[in-house]
Amino acid sequence: MRFRRRRTGNEVNYSSHPLVRARVCEAAQEHYWLRFEDGFECKATPAGLLRWGAELPAVGDWVRARRADATLALIESVEPRATCISRQRPGGGGEQVLAANADLIVIVMGLDGDYNLRRLERYLVLAAASGAEAMVALNKADVCAEWPARLADARAIATHVEALSARASVTPILEAVRGRTVVLLGSSGAGKSTIANALLGESRQATQAVRERDSRGRHTTTRRMLVELPEGGALIDTPGLRELALWAGQESVDDVFDGIPALARQCRFHDCAHEGEPGCAVAAALETGELDMARWASYRKLLAEARYHERCVDRRAGAETKQKWKAIHKAMRHHPKYRR
Repeated sequence: MRFRRRRTGNEVNYSSHPLVRARVCEAAQEHYWLRFEDGFECKATPAGLLRWGAELPAVGDWVRARRADATLALIESVEPRATCISRQRPGGGGEQVLAANADLIVIVMGLDGDYNLRRLERYLVLAAASGAEAMVALNKADVCAEWPARLADARAIATHVEALSARASVTPILEAVRGRTVVLLGSSGAGKSTIANALLGESRQATQAVRERDSRGRHTTTRRMLVELPEGGALIDTPGLRELALWAGQESVDDVFDGIPALARQCRFHDCAHEGEPGCAVAAALETGELDMARWASYRKLLAEARYHERCVDRRAGAETKQKWKAIHKAMRHHPKYRR
């Protein structure tokens, strides 16, 4: 005997509400804050099919949702992403989407103890994998007498680099972000919240001084959130990243280190390991100083990470496909048609 739940007059028929386009402004666990195209904002939660059958939304995502009432909406689907900024989840366990549909990534790095070219290369690989444009903001020029030399070093590895003091002016960033969705990425204490306040024209984000002995900062931004900018566009501010394991392939690494793959193709042997083989163009460039040893070591490290990521993704995709077909075959065996 089958029992059917009786409907009462107080139940809300969610399916009667039309699907409306909205953007995710905040995301924490499975609790969201949406802004609809007509300006209406409310809390939201994913519908059952979305929760169990697809990837959950991230800040910056465009979604289709049903308004349940004046305070809640149900997210039914996520639109395809134009760009996606991801890293490997801390401690492993797959992909963590930091932000979606960003036009520009501003990598904020302090010119104090936070300055690190090798870490900057890692951020640039993340940006290359996302599909968004990248800009480097070297902050705190007012406390670093060597900022011109550091600016030159950064421009040797990145296309768009600006030195500034966020407490005085963020004009270079303002000109780049107008009318676009921009994401601020960087370590805690680099000055992201100060830049965010300058872009917003108000002190919305809390700021704290860094520790004097090592220039390390503390998390003043505790969650990712999207806010509209006064002159058009939107800003996604993020907590400082203390761990940045790559979620990127070899192609993204080669894009950032574009000179090295071209140099490697000049080696005598196409499978040259660059470890002392005769006719190795990389070894010759290292010997003459054309290629910096630290940059070469950074390239090899990031390339090894990217190749490991590609292998893991292939294995995971293969396992998921195998599990899918296993479930299909099991369902077929139990289908009445095949049990005659």
